[in-house]
Amino acid sequence: MKTRNKTKPIPAVGTLPYGYDKAEKGQDKSCYYPDKFVLTKLDEAIVQIRDGRQPVRKVAGWLENETNRRLSATRLHKLAWTKEELESRRKEREANLTKQQKQVSRLKNTVKQTTIKAEQAKRRLKKALNKPDRVEKENIEFPVEETEVKQEIAFKPNPGPQTEFLSAGEREVFYGGARGGGKTYSLLIAPLRFAHKPTHRALLLRRSMPELRDVIFQTQQIYPKAFKGAKFKTQENTWHFPSGARIEFGYAENLQDALRYQGQSYTWIGVDELPQYPNADIWHFLRSSLRTVDTSIPLQMRATGNPGNVGSAWVKKMFIDPAPQGKRFVEEVRFTANGEEIVSGISRKFIAASVWDNPYLTQDHSYVSMLGSLPEAKRQQFLYGNWDVVEDGAFPEFDKEIHVVESFKIPSGWTKVRSCDFGYSSHSAVLWGAIDYDDVLWIYRELYVNQLTADKLAWAILDAEEDDGKIYDAVLDSSCWAKRGDVGPSIAETLNREGCRFRPSDRSPGSRVAGKIEIHKRLHIDEETEEPRLIILDNCRNLISQLPALPLDKRNPEDVDTKSEDHLYDALRYMVMSRPMNKTTAWEHIPKQRWKPSDNMFGY
Repeated sequence: MKTRNKTKPIPAVGTLPYGYDKAEKGQDKSCYYPDKFVLTKLDEAIVQIRDGRQPVRKVAGWLENETNRRLSATRLHKLAWTKEELESRRKEREANLTKQQKQVSRLKNTVKQTTIKAEQAKRRLKKALNKPDRVEKENIEFPVEETEVKQEIAFKPNPGPQTEFLSAGEREVFYGGARGGGKTYSLLIAPLRFAHKPTHRALLLRRSMPELRDVIFQTQQIYPKAFKGAKFKTQENTWHFPSGARIEFGYAENLQDALRYQGQSYTWIGVDELPQYPNADIWHFLRSSLRTVDTSIPLQMRATGNPGNVGSAWVKKMFIDPAPQGKRFVEEVRFTANGEEIVSGISRKFIAASVWDNPYLTQDHSYVSMLGSLPEAKRQQFLYGNWDVVEDGAFPEFDKEIHVVESFKIPSGWTKVRSCDFGYSSHSAVLWGAIDYDDVLWIYRELYVNQLTADKLAWAILDAEEDDGKIYDAVLDSSCWAKRGDVGPSIAETLNREGCRFRPSDRSPGSRVAGKIEIHKRLHIDEETEEPRLIILDNCRNLISQLPALPLDKRNPEDVDTKSEDHLYDALRYMVMSRPMNKTTAWEHIPKQRWKPSDNMFGY
């Protein structure tokens, strides 16, 4: 395997090598200087190619997305293998082939190379026929650059949030809040910013097909005016522009629907009404399709939405809580690759929408009056864009000022328990609780992860509670005892085998509603102590965020909406059901013996 020095400069002779930069001010002009980050990523790419884990072209695309530096698949392949190694690999492949098979293999390779060259020629021809002087210039005003277009203006953004949204440079931007602010209209306009670029590929999603039809109808009023010659192909649900750019329209009800976009490459992805999705799975999945070989086009994800939907909690957590509206922030990402810790980040911004930003709806105040006549919760959400108000929340008695306290070390005499709701594609939610002498349940730790198998989750749990001492009880969703197919241990068996022991949760008829009632009882302020019987430490950020945002099931108001992000709630429900509340107070309690679970099948 070829190696390279990531620290020493090399003589500035010939073409600038990949991963090196020209000398800057104060540096020796006769040398090229290495970019350690780029060279590290290059080594990772070479390892993937040599291990045979990914095709060369896919690795080349990944490398460009990570470094923003283009390296062709052919060049990357040459960097990964020496001529001697390639010749040796060829001889190994052909060693057991007959003469006829060798001839067929060589002819197939010739056909493949000819096809590639033909496609390259077609692309060059298309590029030559679509020179910039033949393309109709975009006639949409953006604040970031002036145009000399003198024809009719198809769209002019309103000053304020709408203009800020269209000109934002962050990787991910959420434009949300009150209704009537022109959010959806802005989302339709945003991908046109780069429609004069031949390599521009955009995807705009709605949750359902009827919603998608309405969006497409609106584009038919705008796009032909913005770009003469733009055509919409109904069978593809795609706009084709004279430059070669495309804007695709689709829908995704769930993660399974989103799989149809797997393997596609987009420079811009937009989602209208993002809070309609109960969790962030689709957003994270779509992020993997954001890539391009054209460095002149910035990669962007855009979304709009209103508060009061099933996914408002996770949207608020991702975009709204980290920073004030309109202020750029970066989510730090840390991971280990090739034995080296990599630190990166995703830039985000939240832009608040208001009906008063849209002069077309506020001229006669009729629309504003309609929003003002809504019930209090809806008025706060739709008129004022208030993300802290939850209509028909499952736990209206939850109050951060009362039920959340600063973290502290749990006393050794308290009874420590654990509960878990297992998930792989979604999330595994693990909660640790401690029961004091007044029977108050203190939730002192959480673990909220996905993409972990049962054995890896067990290791993570045991690592987290290494200094906790004895865990006196642990409950797990009873469905985890089900066998997976005809062979192999269940999830519960795997966890227990790794030393992370659990017993089944209560799955008797009515246990879901009973668990919810038990949480209500613990959240209620006790008349004698004037304190709740359920307190959460402030390091349990996900539980604190999700619990007050849980909506009720509209079909069964006695239960929460199971389509919402309820994994931590389920873990909490298992825990309180394993420890029903009693009326023992501090002055009545005489700890003669430590509490034990009723079910000691695992020897707790």
